[in-house]
Amino acid sequence: MIDVIVLGAAAGGGFPQWNSAAPGCLTARSGQGAKPRTQASIAVSGDGERWFVINAAPDLRQQILSTPALQHRGSLRGTPIQGVILTCGEIDAITGLLTLREREPFTLMGSDSTLDQLAANPVFDALDRNIVPRVPLILDTPTPLVCKDGTPSGLTLTAFAVPGKAPLYAEASGSRPDETLGLSISDGRRVMMFVPGCAHITPELVERATRADLLFFDGTLWRDDEMIRAGLSPKTGQRMGHVSVNDAGGPVEAFTSCVKPRKVLIHINNSNPILLEDSPERSAVERAGWTVAEDGMNFRLETP
Repeated sequence: MIDVIVLGAAAGGGFPQWNSAAPGCLTARSGQGAKPRTQASIAVSGDGERWFVINAAPDLRQQILSTPALQHRGSLRGTPIQGVILTCGEIDAITGLLTLREREPFTLMGSDSTLDQLAANPVFDALDRNIVPRVPLILDTPTPLVCKDGTPSGLTLTAFAVPGKAPLYAEASGSRPDETLGLSISDGRRVMMFVPGCAHITPELVERATRADLLFFDGTLWRDDEMIRAGLSPKTGQRMGHVSVNDAGGPVEAFTSCVKPRKVLIHINNSNPILLEDSPERSAVERAGWTVAEDGMNFRLETP
């Protein structure tokens, strides 16, 4: 069994973004036609009791308080969170680690480049390494996820590199091959894939997706020049390291042949019209077989 909870579905800044009066954000604030979303993160469990959080969004405290499965019961202090797995070192994937600094044991996992970025910033030393060990992920190698008491979780993790780039704050140092990861998590029969950031969909990535039962994929922008057209930013999706949903080579086109997995778009920017429930773009992705992620969504993959 694999249980998945969407803790947050939006890209950096959330939806609505705090300083935005763009049409989508105004719609979200109105309470009708577009649901607010926190920044992208999911929680995964093999038994419904012990959980691994994938990406520590800046909204992590709010997400935990909104998710009963992640709330501690029993002793004075504790958490059902066994570990945090990072797919990159972007600000919206790591800042929530500082929420977890209250001397609570868990395992922190990430690529060598991401862990190096954390090590270079002393603020993350607030997580005592004697309490929160940092474990480098070995790419393309199935690794059992172990709970903090040393018992098996029933899940196996495989991390793999996908096209991407270094976080903005680290671009001066250049990009490394393991800057951006995708994750496959299996219970031995079922497979969940999580790829919240990807600059280019390769044939190898499509082949991996054909074997998945549930696919979460980068839904940041609808089109590459979306934010430029809207007057929100001078950056294209490619400049930010994201393939766009409806462009040539984007997920709607690239994963057409992947009929096995349930396909879910996540890490959706506040400018993306698929967030608007009555938009033609939302209808188009749903007709193509995609679900637009919302905070609080639950998915269960059960082994027959």
